[in-house]
Amino acid sequence: MISGSTGLVGSRIIELLKDDFNFIQLLAKNVDITDSQKVSNFINEKDFDIFLHLAAYTNVNGAELEKEIAHTINVEGTKNVFDAVLKKGGKFIYISTDYIFSGEDKDIVYTEDSKPNPNGIYGITKYEGEKIVKDKGMIIRIAYPFRAYFEDKKDFVASIRSVLERGQEISAVTDSYITPTFIDDIAYALKYLLENFNPEIYHIVGSSYLTPYNALKLIAQNFNLDTGLIRPTSFASYFKEYAAIRPQYSAVKSIKNNFYQMRSFEKSLEEIIRQLV
Repeated sequence: MISGSTGLVGSRIIELLKDDFNFIQLLAKNVDITDSQKVSNFINEKDFDIFLHLAAYTNVNGAELEKEIAHTINVEGTKNVFDAVLKKGGKFIYISTDYIFSGEDKDIVYTEDSKPNPNGIYGITKYEGEKIVKDKGMIIRIAYPFRAYFEDKKDFVASIRSVLERGQEISAVTDSYITPTFIDDIAYALKYLLENFNPEIYHIVGSSYLTPYNALKLIAQNFNLDTGLIRPTSFASYFKEYAAIRPQYSAVKSIKNNFYQMRSFEKSLEEIIRQLV
């Protein structure tokens, strides 16, 4: 069973793994995860082995303005689903985020053993969700997910391409790190974890971290767009108008993923170009 199955990540997981697993979708239009009774009723009626929980409030800036809503969905909603799954005897996988780390130190690379210390509301609520699941379910942290195409929502690669294709200038941060992760790789790594479940924490993230400025340069170069449109700026300047506190140095890697080779950002872009042809 899967929640968040119509989103950027969840829908691609189903596309790629539908021949390996039978996915039962818990859709928001049918079941409100913040309603414990409806969640319990729905889960009790279904026959499944593992619950993959992707549903979340993911608007990082919006979470600062809608703290209670973010908490209700990311914490209470997670607890409702988790409790119902465990009561039924199922296994639980919680999809989390690199935002559970503070990202304040440019010399730290975060692994599964690193201590979470979130700052913004989004990261705080996702970490609260982790606490509910820890040692009783699997926690998978992902970072900056992107894919070749998704009609309903542009990920950061698609958004950057769109701006550059229109010939517009764009600012890019030079004093920050991100760890972009190709969603196809998330899906294939997840296939292994679904088949080899254990209640641990895994980082399923891209094999390279880099500055947003360098990431944008690679996007422009790979799609034959004008790199001259990309203007360097600082982290403080870029985010001064945003409400959310976010990790500045989000360099993330896995010390547990010895089962699927995650691609670098550049290799992922090459694969996207192949898929879009």
